[in-house]
Formats: sequence, C-alpha cells, structure tokens
Amino acid sequence: MSVKTPPKVELTIPILQDMELAATNTAEVVAKHMGLSEEKTAEISMALIEATINAFEHSESKSSNVEIHFVIQGDTLVIKVSDHGKGFDKSTVEIPNIEEKLSADYKRGWGLQLIQELMDTVEFESTGDGTTVTMTKKK
Repeated sequence: MSVKTPPKVELTIPILQDMELAATNTAEVVAKHMGLSEEKTAEISMALIEATINAFEHSESKSSNVEIHFVIQGDTLVIKVSDHGKGFDKSTVEIPNIEEKLSADYKRGWGLQLIQELMDTVEFESTGDGTTVTMTKKK
C-alpha cells in the first residue's frame, strides 16, 4: 500500500507592492479545491495578506522574496509564510487596543492579532535568519 503525499503548492513571490494578491489568488484556488466555505476562504485571504505584508515590511530580507507553502492535510489547510529577514520577538509586540485603533487616523499595527483571530491556529518561529508564520484552517 502506498502512502499518498498531501497536495501542496509552493509559491515564491518578490517583495513588491501588491504581490500579496498573487498569494491570495493561490489560496482561493486551494480553498476551493478543498471545498472550504466562502467565509473561511475570505478569512484565509485576509490572514495571508497580513502575514505577507508583515514579511514585506518588517523582515528587511536580503533575498527580496517571501516563500509561501500551502499543504492540504486531510480536512486542514496548512499555510507557511517564510522570509529570510532579521526575525522578531513576538513577546515584544503590543496587543492593540481595538477601540483606539478604530478611532485613530492610522489603523496599522494589528496584523498579528488579526491573523490569530482569523485562523484556527497560528505559530511564529523567528530567528536571526528569518521568520515563518504557520497558520491552519479546518474545513
């Protein structure tokens, strides 16, 4: 009996304005293949946009690329967003005050919180060689 390898898609995108949209297009195709609802697909897309933009803006990556892996494991979609930048310490990132953010002119700075709200699980692995955000969404 052969063991079937889970379907996966690997995407390498350059750090260029709006390239996160290429990632969301891929996520939407994978989600459709899995039969995920429109609501879950939208949540995945929003979380992926946030994770990708964070990698673009904060990694200071010398490779100028972000790698995104989509793996279907049974009824779960696993997405890994990796950069080869400077890394970060998640414990130093402040949890935003939603009321203050909503009333402020500048609405940035709540990406990590948003990712965690939208996905079923989120893990951050970060070293001086880069960061990988691993997110899952169940069917």
